[in-house]
Amino acid sequence: MALKTGSIAPEFTLACTGITILNTAKDLKGKAFVLYIYPKDFTKVCTAEACEFRDQFEAFRNLDIPVFGLSKDDIETHNKFKKENRLQFELLSDPTGKVCKSYDALIPLIKMPKRITYLIDKDHKIAAVFSDMFESKGHIEAMLKGLEK
Repeated sequence: MALKTGSIAPEFTLACTGITILNTAKDLKGKAFVLYIYPKDFTKVCTAEACEFRDQFEAFRNLDIPVFGLSKDDIETHNKFKKENRLQFELLSDPTGKVCKSYDALIPLIKMPKRITYLIDKDHKIAAVFSDMFESKGHIEAMLKGLEK
């Protein structure tokens, strides 16, 4: 299960490509954003999902909605993944899985992140959520629909 629409999004501070550290309470205060959580860099579906966000990035940028990808991969791996796939958005590293767990996005026994995407509004409440472990395209559609509300 993902977090429910309308609930408060957990705050976090994580290592981030491009800006070193991202603190959602400070750096994104009063700002809506998209957080997509995925299992692993360089895997087939995760790469497809990242490229979908890349290809639809303008729609989010035009609305001043930053996009962040989050997995347990380290920053070095994220930087390679970002460069190889020409991603315009930042990737967050959650090596312990603590943030994934707080977003109800960690498979319990194997401790692997689930594929869940959240639209978080300017008050840092969950405005939209989409979860599908094997589908990459529905995540972007759900977030764009969530922005229309």
